[in-house]
Amino acid sequence: MLAEIAAANAAFSVLKQAISNGKEIADAASSVAQFVGAKESLQRKAQKKGGGSDLQEFMALEKIRQQEEELKQIMIYAGRPGLWHDWQRFQAKARTARREAEVEAAKRRKRIVEGTIIAAFIACCIAVLGSLIALILHAQGRL
Repeated sequence: MLAEIAAANAAFSVLKQAISNGKEIADAASSVAQFVGAKESLQRKAQKKGGGSDLQEFMALEKIRQQEEELKQIMIYAGRPGLWHDWQRFQAKARTARREAEVEAAKRRKRIVEGTIIAAFIACCIAVLGSLIALILHAQGRL
């Protein structure tokens, strides 16, 4: 959980600095992905109840919520018109892309496991067949 909090804090400070300097959200795209990813990871851990104590999880999520609110205020008052709505759309796209990547990684792992099992089965069949041939040849006295 500490890694996610640190990642969220680092990404937030980069985002805040970029927006304060008048840059676009897209200029800090990697920070956006890190911030959203850390937030989602904290939320998943809080839902699974495996990341630490309830109070720690609540406080971490509350800090993320406060950072988002501060970011919203900066974007609304110091940014260009529509920046907050662009940020929300960008977050949604990043979240969707991450979910698609997770699904694709799971499919890839499944294919690798299935391929390994098939290869092991084939190797076992070849070994058994070779052993049978050797046994037959040995019984005939050819080996």
